[in-house]
Amino acid sequence: MLSMTAARGVMQRAGRSALARGAGATRALSHSDFETKRHPVPGDSEGVQKMIEEQVKENKVMLYMKGTPAMPQCGFSQQVVRILHATGVEFSSVNVLEDMSIREGIKQYSEWPTIPQLYVDGEFVGGCDIVTQSFQSGELEETLKSAGGPQGSPPPT
Repeated sequence: MLSMTAARGVMQRAGRSALARGAGATRALSHSDFETKRHPVPGDSEGVQKMIEEQVKENKVMLYMKGTPAMPQCGFSQQVVRILHATGVEFSSVNVLEDMSIREGIKQYSEWPTIPQLYVDGEFVGGCDIVTQSFQSGELEETLKSAGGPQGSPPPT
């Protein structure tokens, strides 16, 4: 029978060899068509502001968040994603953790200090607390309907 110290040594060596075998042998888990599409980020703050403005105006519902909708990296971002999923609306998102200039740039753009930030029809709705309150009151669903409703359908006439 191995002593605890000897057993740890065997486990550590086994872990190192598994790491060594796996080094450089990474493979994509899905086809490249399903990878996140990343646009180059301008090098100056003016360019970043212009890029953010284009994103906000080109997407009916735009969320700047920490992480992705599939894997939020903070509870506040996760809360807003859950709310948007509950409404059934399609939305675009930007992971602000991927680029510090976007993370800081969106705060300047909105003059709002926190992330996540939700935009509907080019207008800043708010952060997690405001989105949560407006969802609970029904106001968010009205805002989303005026922007095209769930799944991008046109508003009723």
